[in-house]
Amino acid sequence: MKYFLCFIVLARLAVALCVGWVLAAAARGEQPLAESTIVLYNKAVSDSVELAKFYAEKRGIASDHLIGLTCSIEEEISREEYDRTIAAPLREIFKQRRWWTLLESNEPPSVVMASAIHFVAVIRGVPLKIRATADYPGDQPSPGPIGSRNEASLDSELAVLALQSRQISGQTPNPYFQSFRAIGDFTSAILLLVCRLEAPTAPTVRKMIVDAVETEKSGLWGRAYIDAAHNTGAGLAIGDQWLAEVVGQLHKAGIPVVYDETPEIFPDAYPVTKCALYYGWYAGNIAGPFTRPDFRFVPGAIAVHIHSFSAATLRDPNANWVAPLVSKGAAASLGNVYEPYLQLTSRLDIFNDRLLHGYTFAESAYMSIPALSWMSVMVGDPLYRPYASWLQIDAQDHSAKEGDDWKMYHEFVVRNAIRPSSEFRALAGAAAVSARNCPMMEDLGSMEARAGNFSGATNYFQQARSCYSNRDDSLRVVLEEADAWVKQNKPKRAVDLIRNMLRIASDAPAASLLRKLERDLSATPAPSPQRRP
Repeated sequence: MKYFLCFIVLARLAVALCVGWVLAAAARGEQPLAESTIVLYNKAVSDSVELAKFYAEKRGIASDHLIGLTCSIEEEISREEYDRTIAAPLREIFKQRRWWTLLESNEPPSVVMASAIHFVAVIRGVPLKIRATADYPGDQPSPGPIGSRNEASLDSELAVLALQSRQISGQTPNPYFQSFRAIGDFTSAILLLVCRLEAPTAPTVRKMIVDAVETEKSGLWGRAYIDAAHNTGAGLAIGDQWLAEVVGQLHKAGIPVVYDETPEIFPDAYPVTKCALYYGWYAGNIAGPFTRPDFRFVPGAIAVHIHSFSAATLRDPNANWVAPLVSKGAAASLGNVYEPYLQLTSRLDIFNDRLLHGYTFAESAYMSIPALSWMSVMVGDPLYRPYASWLQIDAQDHSAKEGDDWKMYHEFVVRNAIRPSSEFRALAGAAAVSARNCPMMEDLGSMEARAGNFSGATNYFQQARSCYSNRDDSLRVVLEEADAWVKQNKPKRAVDLIRNMLRIASDAPAASLLRKLERDLSATPAPSPQRRP
């Protein structure tokens, strides 16, 4: 039914397109981001009021773009509460302030032709989700697990506020899905890109705001950790495909990647350092190294774990995934408030690709999601552009300072991306060794391992191991190098390497992983000598 509704709305828009073309084009023109953003807060929550002012000040958003509503302080509200206290007042404000270009009609509601507002920052204190309801006037549920559902993320409903629809069951196809255009340039852009600045505490939200603003001045630098699930179940393998695509994108951008393809998630003791990006799945609650008291993301980091209920609550720093991730320092995350089904969640390959191309967090998130009026929630500053500064890098620019390993690697890739693969790897290896760029050496080892060249991988890992001064970095490379030796059928080399490392790092948290690997390898019978023909 929602597909049918969408087609009707598009048809009405097409008929009126000539009439409203000039006004619509003006509304979606080259607006500064702040001018096309509103900040939505709950007047009943003091933290919400103060955080709204703080965010608006940081982003230069005019005071008349701060919208205070009086609504529930609970995370979950009824559909009636959403309509009465949030949707209806907002629609009236959009009309009164002429943020919507309307095509007047004898049959209400009026059709929204274009919107001067594209971004909505929902502030901590506004309800998170809308519970299911029965017998909603105007709704027509359809059979099946999707068409019969009408609970939703509040933010995902706000995204389609302009449709003014009573059809709440099922999902609405996202016209912005897979787009590669800024929302201001999107034809008939009536979609609202709604993101939420929320975390278990107000200070955490303030830090998310500050980190986003400060990080985008010079770019997000650090390492990416990708945790695949190796899930081959029906309909689930696509999640691993998204993550594998992300790995390729990051290598092409010169971002060092640690990629785990085993079914288990990263172990608790795994040495995660300088984590700027994290994508993973599939555990119900935060686990692995992120649970360690000393773990922190780099400022401005983006972290996403695919799970059906990853954002079921944003008030508990230990529940699910999104709230704990932002509590550990991530500036942005994606999640779901109710069961969304994998095919209707954010495509992480699209999300990551758009971020790398300089789009805002909101644009990247909504380009990646196929369904609206559904279960997704985007947590973070909608205007955050972690890689916008990369667009200023010229192919001949040599601006990376000596010792700035992250930037040097990225700029090397920009300058040499068009070279043949073999030539690129040879030049990259020489450049990494010459500059003693430890992350670059480790990443080149990872690329060789993925290509099946384990001999080349061990060579790079050895050089990275001797290059790093941080013990956790060295321990991580030892784990990677040991795996490469095993895959060359040389388990004794792996055991010797592990034992040597344990002599100097026996008290490190990651030492437990080395001991387990040593036991496993020592218990494995040596391969029989191959017979000659």
